[in-house]
Amino acid sequence: MNLSPRRRSPRPSEEGERLDLTGLLPPPPVPDLAPDRELLLKERLLREAALTEPSAGRTARAAHPRRLVRVLAPALACAVAVGGIVVVNLQDTAGRGTAGVRGTAAPDVPEAARLLDRIALAAAAQERPAVRADQFVYVESRVAYAGQNAAGGPVSLVPVHRRQVWLSADGSRPGLLREEGRPDSRLDAEAPVHTLDGPGATPRPGTLHDDGPSIGDPTHAYVASLPTDPDVLLELIRKETGEGRDPDQQAFTAIGGLLAETWAPPRVSAALYRAAAKIPGVTVVRAARDAAGREGVAVARTAHGRQTQWIFDRNTYAFLGERTVLIESGDAGPAGTLLGTSAVLTKAAVDRAGEVPR
Repeated sequence: MNLSPRRRSPRPSEEGERLDLTGLLPPPPVPDLAPDRELLLKERLLREAALTEPSAGRTARAAHPRRLVRVLAPALACAVAVGGIVVVNLQDTAGRGTAGVRGTAAPDVPEAARLLDRIALAAAAQERPAVRADQFVYVESRVAYAGQNAAGGPVSLVPVHRRQVWLSADGSRPGLLREEGRPDSRLDAEAPVHTLDGPGATPRPGTLHDDGPSIGDPTHAYVASLPTDPDVLLELIRKETGEGRDPDQQAFTAIGGLLAETWAPPRVSAALYRAAAKIPGVTVVRAARDAAGREGVAVARTAHGRQTQWIFDRNTYAFLGERTVLIESGDAGPAGTLLGTSAVLTKAAVDRAGEVPR
């Protein structure tokens, strides 16, 4: 038996040259992920991030000497100001939907529900600093809304302008509303209010809510204490807003108000989106622009000839703003008339009303 080491046979010259040339070539390209696969991986990461977030504790209600005045964002309604703040109460009926975007969930799940689930996952994964009870929630936006004479007739849209609102976190101190071209409005329990039941209706004078925070008149502390179970949350919203002709539209409108001018904790924001997904008649609009000109995908609901759209960034699913358009021609104008538009630019916590964050 030969135990000596075995000698390697020399390579042929052709093979050596081929190997040397191969080493000079760039590495083969790695194919990109397919769009559907990339979206699935992104959603999985968002779900894992949401599951690792600690549960938000409920904030106990305290008796407040003066409750916060809830001013509904005027960007999405036709209203006429009569000597003070106007709260619009347009009760609508359910209508038809619009085209949707492609999703990756089961085909029997509505497109809007699939999109809102992704939006909820992104919201739950956000990091947001806590707001102290003695602070104010600051919201800056760009808005334009339609005005209509009390007797009816076509609406006219005011130019897009800056809107700033400071809302007391616990409702114990007066807030502030500042809109370009208008004097500042102090937001407290003594402010005047007129309610419109519909375009052209006679304004009904009244008083602002002074019986504690609610879905329609929230404080930050109240919003932070909302249930994070979508079914429980939607039941609460319906209970507080569902006495009109169209409870579904009233619930959708109430959630939109909370999204636009409150700063809900991540888990509450996610629950609001999932609650909205359970409302019948919610659809998807492929493309819509907010008041700042940012283009995104929208979740919408049509009622009484009007379509309200919540606009989201296509990549981050961040809430951009809202818009409302006429779907049917009527006294307010032809189909396609823009009734209101908004763009949320900044949300932050500040120490006093009038203070602008850096």
